[in-house]
Amino acid sequence: MGSFNFDIVGLLITLVVGALVGIVAGNIMGGKGGLLRSIICGILGGFIGGIIQGFLGIGGTGLIGWIIGAAFAVLGACIIIYILKILKI
Repeated sequence: MGSFNFDIVGLLITLVVGALVGIVAGNIMGGKGGLLRSIICGILGGFIGGIIQGFLGIGGTGLIGWIIGAAFAVLGACIIIYILKILKI
C-alpha cells in the first residue's frame, strides 16, 4: 500500500495564496463574498491561470516566473468571478 503524507504547511500556503489571489481578483472585478469564496476563487483561478499560461507558453524563472504565475492566477480568478456573476451565484 502507498503512504499518504499530509503536508499541513503546503495546505496553509495554498490557502493563504489562494485567498490573496481571490481578494485581488475580487477587488478588480467587484466580486462579492467572504474569505471562503475568495480562497475558492483564488485556488480555482490559479488552476485556470496555470492552464492558460501553459497553453500560451509564457513563463519565467525566479521572481519573474513567480510574478507571471501570480498574474495568471489573478486572471484565472477574474474569469471564475466573471462566470459566477453571469450565473448570478
